[in-house]
Amino acid sequence: MPIISRRLRAALLATASAALVAAALPSPVPLGIGDPLFPRLGNPGYDVLSYDIGLTYHGSNSKPLDAVTTIEARTTEPLDRINLDFAQGTVRTVEINGLRADFAAADEDLVIQPPGRLPAGAPLHITVRHTSDPNGGQDSGGWLRTADGLAMANQADAAHRVFPSNDHPADKAYFTFRITAPKDLTVVANGLPAGTARNGSETTWTYRTEHPMATELAQVTIGRSTVLKRTGPHGLPVRDVVPSADHKRLEPWLSKTPGQLEWMEQQVGPYPFETYGLLVAATDTGFELETQTLSLFERSLFTQTAYPKWYVESIMVHELAHQWFGDSVSPRAWSDLWLNEGHASWYEARYAEEHADRPLESRMHDAYIRSDGWRATGGPPARPDVPAPGQKLSLFRPVVYDGSALILYALRQEIGESAFDRLERSWVKKHRDSNAATADFVRLASQTAGRDLTSFFDGWLYGEKTPPMPGHPDWHSAKPDGQR
Repeated sequence: MPIISRRLRAALLATASAALVAAALPSPVPLGIGDPLFPRLGNPGYDVLSYDIGLTYHGSNSKPLDAVTTIEARTTEPLDRINLDFAQGTVRTVEINGLRADFAAADEDLVIQPPGRLPAGAPLHITVRHTSDPNGGQDSGGWLRTADGLAMANQADAAHRVFPSNDHPADKAYFTFRITAPKDLTVVANGLPAGTARNGSETTWTYRTEHPMATELAQVTIGRSTVLKRTGPHGLPVRDVVPSADHKRLEPWLSKTPGQLEWMEQQVGPYPFETYGLLVAATDTGFELETQTLSLFERSLFTQTAYPKWYVESIMVHELAHQWFGDSVSPRAWSDLWLNEGHASWYEARYAEEHADRPLESRMHDAYIRSDGWRATGGPPARPDVPAPGQKLSLFRPVVYDGSALILYALRQEIGESAFDRLERSWVKKHRDSNAATADFVRLASQTAGRDLTSFFDGWLYGEKTPPMPGHPDWHSAKPDGQR
């Protein structure tokens, strides 16, 4: 998500509880996997292997969708109950391995009582019949209402407002989407199309991912859209989804994607997924979003004349870079977000330097001046302040964008361009389709440089003050407001 001032306006996600129709389940308790920034997000005791999400759209983006979510998982410890993250829908029935199960709500958890105690290593086939309600508000995350339908914006903790899930990026899985909608609408989702079936006045569209995906990156769009197809590097299928009335107006921007893909491959290696494209939505969000294989953009980014051409193109590259950094290599905890946004901001800035004569060093110097102030507001890049009970910290703040790109600039200054380039390529190759943490990056950087960089990273990642910039002893950070 690249545009800080606009993103901050939309970062505070409202909470909503799932309406559950259930048999009595004594003392259901919400759980989490221990992420300090989202204590109730994710659930322990099992590993999700795949999601099969069936949705029926009834022609109005204000009506709940009928839904069936099927989860294939495996227990990692003995379980008496199974917690799923879910809110903003009505659960009708739940089955575990083909048997009906009791369930109840606890905060934003769906707590399920299996027919018997489950041992570690047991397969789980969970079927939840429910509704998926798009009426939670544009700022709450999850479903995003567009001028003619719906799209998704699930980052960071809103996928469970759409479907029951283990809603934390640490548990990636394969996805299948089966979306039924009126036949005059177009449906596109993550991954590749796997067929359509017409039944009277409705069409069911199926899509499957070929790589595991975090729940926050799921995308389904339903509307009066045109799908524009082109070819990227090495025959990569590129498809853009745009409002039908705007496809000619948007084409000059969309035609830049194959060249941007080639440029990113020159920096870090092969594109990591089966397809790519832009979803241009007729809605106001205040942000763009790197949903896997189909990045979400506001139409206004391309149609408002106030944005310079170089800026729009660099934002396109920001979301594209996330396909490597954040999507293919996903964070292990939300405090690792600096790895996602720092890298996307880094390649955004690099692209602007090479294609629009916007000097990287000037941008990094400006970030350095502001860095101490950014750190004072919410904590350093890799150690955000923990939110107070009942509150949420806005993760998407300047220190994880240019403040974290500044760390990469300092690292390149410290170890040299050649070692830095090797590190970037090794990082996305070593951790492709998996999760990685800040400690993994520090370890690989040290191995690549041939020396221990722990003390270097400690200051840049965790310090209250910005360390001296290697090669620029004359750079100074301004004191935060209120300090002398």
